[in-house]
Amino acid sequence: MTPDNEQYSNINNEAIPCSVSGGESDQSLLSDDTMSVCSQTSSSNKYEGLIVASHVGYKKVLVTGGAGFVGSSVAEALLARGDDVVIVDEMNDYYDVRLKENNLNRLREMYPESTGRLVIYRGDICDEALMHSLFDKERPQWICHLAARAGVRPSIQDPYIYIQSNIVGTVLLMELAHKFGVQNFVFASSSSVYGGSKSTYFSEEENVDNPVSPYAATKKACELLAYTYHHLYKLNVSALRFFTVYGPRGRPDMAPFKFVDRISRGLEIQKFGDGTSSRDYTYISDIVDGVLRSIDRPYPYQVFNLGKGDGTSLNEFISIVEKHTGKAAVVRQLPDQAGDVPYTCASVEKAKILLGYEATVSFDEGIRKTVEWYNSSRKNAVPITPETQANGLGRSPSFVEFMPQQQHAAAIIMK
Repeated sequence: MTPDNEQYSNINNEAIPCSVSGGESDQSLLSDDTMSVCSQTSSSNKYEGLIVASHVGYKKVLVTGGAGFVGSSVAEALLARGDDVVIVDEMNDYYDVRLKENNLNRLREMYPESTGRLVIYRGDICDEALMHSLFDKERPQWICHLAARAGVRPSIQDPYIYIQSNIVGTVLLMELAHKFGVQNFVFASSSSVYGGSKSTYFSEEENVDNPVSPYAATKKACELLAYTYHHLYKLNVSALRFFTVYGPRGRPDMAPFKFVDRISRGLEIQKFGDGTSSRDYTYISDIVDGVLRSIDRPYPYQVFNLGKGDGTSLNEFISIVEKHTGKAAVVRQLPDQAGDVPYTCASVEKAKILLGYEATVSFDEGIRKTVEWYNSSRKNAVPITPETQANGLGRSPSFVEFMPQQQHAAAIIMK
């Protein structure tokens, strides 16, 4: 018989004691491996009682920001599995609008609007008349809200537009969602809410009341407001904290694309800090999988990390890009930048249990796929100057204050 003072977890048919009572030194009786198993078991038990069944069947999904990198990828996956999609996007010029037009054109080619399965609205989610008209006509019962002003550094330069787009726009959507009886409201938060967390793995249960940029503050505010709408109106809401998404057709203001592009062309990249800063880079197909799983599961209110679950240092990042491009990076060393956090790494245990989510693409494999896409897509290139992307402000570790002759170097941004 199992002693009363022990809890057991059946791992590989072996009973492992998760606690032993009897004194201050009891915890030292357990090995590190045992403590790890016990911690995981405790968390599993905590979450398993919350599991919501997946909704199976047709959905009509409103995807805001559907012309963007993540939005268009989610829309494509929804359409491919048989759902109908309504896209709304203001097509702002945070980065080159032609990239967003290309994303929409790809969707139209696969799913012509004449079929009625794809409907595209061009407009601002903060436009109350437009959005009310859209809801009244389309009646979406599932919302995937991905529209937002992105970027940590630009938000420091112009915080007001972030408050308007990210907070005001999200509140308007939630107001319409509860009035029109939406079944599930899923929206993009960000790993930026963790600020300068010192945790090895960032957990959804951490206190995130100290954002270090206006962008992060707006995302945290949206999470709080989402809970309010759940509390007041029983709106089902899930907030997804994305951890640095990258991959084919990725945003040109983000480091993964910048590094692949500039190292491939033999142009200088800039390394901020000593290269030990680390990010949990998550491949686009893994993010899309997590988003769809969240849409299908109408949790009353939850926050989920969607990441890979391990970090890659800046130095390692550069080496991996060098390996897959076959080129040596030309690096200029610069100090750390304001607003950047030194480290991000997602705890994905909650998403694994409640969503069945698990990232499958390693960073090395993801960069290989991204370089392969970059090289194969040159013939369909849209020539722009990435140094001016994100209104000239979206400078993740790649380039700042280049010499005049470098500022006019044309990059290749692929369809």
